[in-house]
Amino acid sequence: MKKLQGAHLRKPVTPDLLMTPSDQGDVDLDVDFAADRGNWTGKLDFLLSCIGYCVGLGNVWRFPYRAYTNGGGAFLVPYFLMLAICGIPLFFLELSLGQFSSLGPLAVWKISPLFKGAGAAMLLIVGLVAIYYNMIIAYVLFYLFASLTSNLPWEHCGNWWNTERCLEHRGPRDGNGVLPLNLSSTVSPSEEYWSRYVLHIQGSQGIGQPGEIRWNLCLCLLLAWVIVFLCILKGVKSSGKVVYFTATFPYLILLMLLVRGVTLPGAWKGIQFYLTPQFHHLLSSKVWIEAALQIFYSLGVGFGGLLTFASYNTFHQNIYRDTFIVTLGNAITSILAGFAIFSVLGYMSQELGVPVDQVAKAGPGLAFVVYPQAMTMLPLSPFWSFLFFFMLLTLGLDSQFAFLETIVTAVTDEFPYYLRPKKAVFSGLICVAMYLMGLILTTDGGMYWLVLLDDYSASFGLMVVVITTCLAVTRVYGIQRFCRDIHMMLGFKPGLYFRACWLFLSPATLLALLVYSIVKYQPSEYGSYRFPAWAELLGILMGLLSCLMIPAGMLVAVLREEGSLWERLQQASRPAIDWGPSLEENRTGMYVATLAGSQSPKPLMVHMRKYGGITSFENTAIEVDREIAEEEEESMM
Repeated sequence: MKKLQGAHLRKPVTPDLLMTPSDQGDVDLDVDFAADRGNWTGKLDFLLSCIGYCVGLGNVWRFPYRAYTNGGGAFLVPYFLMLAICGIPLFFLELSLGQFSSLGPLAVWKISPLFKGAGAAMLLIVGLVAIYYNMIIAYVLFYLFASLTSNLPWEHCGNWWNTERCLEHRGPRDGNGVLPLNLSSTVSPSEEYWSRYVLHIQGSQGIGQPGEIRWNLCLCLLLAWVIVFLCILKGVKSSGKVVYFTATFPYLILLMLLVRGVTLPGAWKGIQFYLTPQFHHLLSSKVWIEAALQIFYSLGVGFGGLLTFASYNTFHQNIYRDTFIVTLGNAITSILAGFAIFSVLGYMSQELGVPVDQVAKAGPGLAFVVYPQAMTMLPLSPFWSFLFFFMLLTLGLDSQFAFLETIVTAVTDEFPYYLRPKKAVFSGLICVAMYLMGLILTTDGGMYWLVLLDDYSASFGLMVVVITTCLAVTRVYGIQRFCRDIHMMLGFKPGLYFRACWLFLSPATLLALLVYSIVKYQPSEYGSYRFPAWAELLGILMGLLSCLMIPAGMLVAVLREEGSLWERLQQASRPAIDWGPSLEENRTGMYVATLAGSQSPKPLMVHMRKYGGITSFENTAIEVDREIAEEEEESMM
């Protein structure tokens, strides 16, 4: 009797799957994960990590330049069209793969083991990019420390690294406000500071003779790797908190630079140059290709970072909403960055008395030469210089977090019993190895190697990987099955727009990009330096190696099967027996019978036995089961 009274007085326990999100509070974030893998610890961790990953250095130093050289404001037409055809669908596809399986870029190919080589190619590409990307962060750190002074060191000539050609491009003007000098035969102090002091490129005879290690750069690179390691030390639990700062603070600095820029004399001249529509450019195929390339590389599709981040989500996270927030936010950030950059360039062109197109540059030339020179023309120049380089640092770091987390997650998911308990040590070993491999970038001729890596590590190889992924998921695994998986996960199926893009538009656009990049191939160069033939061959082999991993993976998968060649191909292309959601409560429909130790063929029996009720997502599972049964009946008739 006492036992019955005690049972009556005890507060009833509501099963986790029957709770609403408001009932669960923050607990729902811990429900859907195996304890040893880790997961996001806050509701905004995933979204901010994706924003930080996508919004990087390219938004500041590549998009504005690409926009003005390809039609100004008219460039936004192909840009947003390519975002709709390529960017958003491929972004959603990669997030869906990661969240559905809770696996990294290698283990996710349980979906079709025949294509596991695409995962290995992703790792090779992201590893090469991580090596040189952190060198760029090291350059930013160098300039950040150099800004901690009352007078910027690249403001004046007369230093030991300056030559006779050095000229401070500020001085008395004639009646028209133009400098009475031939600027083409002179070099600015900021340019000589970058090439002769920071890089010390005069100490190298070329890529084959890189010269000595620059110890100040070597220490900056070490600091960059230490920062990255400390931020990913506990996986997404630590990096997920760091991005609250690194993903949001750049927007504050960008806003400050924008306000300061538009209030400068001549700013409107630069903005007008940036956005004046030149619609005749739209008739050129180059403009459309440039727009697609900007979208493709800016969103970071194919590097595995999105897939990795999504794999730490809860099973029912609304990645459909997150896809549009991140992709559109990334595009708007690029446009705003263009205003901040070109308003300052407009002021600079007026000060120098030259057209805007003579001061506008892209890439490192903008970040480390032109913009620093513009900062010297402002009052409180060290303050604005520090802000600019601090913005670049935060923009670069969260992209680097993603690269490292992708590598660590992919390998630990392959060897969970050995590496997951020692994930911090493994992360440290990866950082040390990449630091040692990046030391060649700190030599006098390190910039030549950085350019080679930048041109070839993630060029045509990355496009081949994304095309393979798209075709493997939609054609081999099946578009219907993939949409059914998303239905199980989100409660609705992707519409006609997504299916049309995945099946036809996105692969066709990427194939066109691949063909264009091959047909319009140009040898690498840095300034007036032309790379030797062996360096070009090395770069091409670098790109081909990632492509060759796909057929190599196919060969391994086929050799592991039995039977004739056709039978082996069929078996290797089918999903692995344990493919599907990682946790029991999420494995419904056709996936429940594949659980380790599961004896029940019916999904609801598992849930009724364990949780005593039916959730809204299990109602979705009932619909999915009904669809599967109907398809089986139709195939038998």
